[in-house]
Amino acid sequence: MSKVLVSDPIDQAGIDILSQVAQVDVKIGLAPAELARIIGEYDAIMIRSETRMTAEIIQAANNLKIIGRAGVGVDNVDVPAATRRGIVVVNSPEGNTIAAAEHALAMMLSMSRYIPEANQSMKSGQWNRKQFVGTEVYKKTLGVVGLGKIGSHVATVAKAMGMKLLAYDPF
Repeated sequence: MSKVLVSDPIDQAGIDILSQVAQVDVKIGLAPAELARIIGEYDAIMIRSETRMTAEIIQAANNLKIIGRAGVGVDNVDVPAATRRGIVVVNSPEGNTIAAAEHALAMMLSMSRYIPEANQSMKSGQWNRKQFVGTEVYKKTLGVVGLGKIGSHVATVAKAMGMKLLAYDPF
């Protein structure tokens, strides 16, 4: 049976899925030297953004066939070093697109409706609701810089909310 090392926190559902096809060891927060010492035992590693798969660690990965990044990008993986060793590097580019877009929209709505200020007012025992009416985003203009996956989703939802859009993407 294949062995998978999960070296960064991932949702238990992900571990459960991996456990259906492999032996999974969860070892969070390994120092680089410790990771290099044990990586040779594993056929695969699942990382997020904390673990750095350097050329030195990849060199010690005698059995490694795949490096999986649970998230966007692979900037914490020495891809050329992995390629030289025949190790496939994959990521999940859609993994947090919706969450990031929703967070951007939530922050926009929070600011337009004075939610942080209203929250603080309530916590201090006051409530002047006229002070916290805020502004509707409907028919307001939103500028979106970058129309990648996240920016495009922000634009789609903003348009559905009745906003006018200005967009810029250098690509």
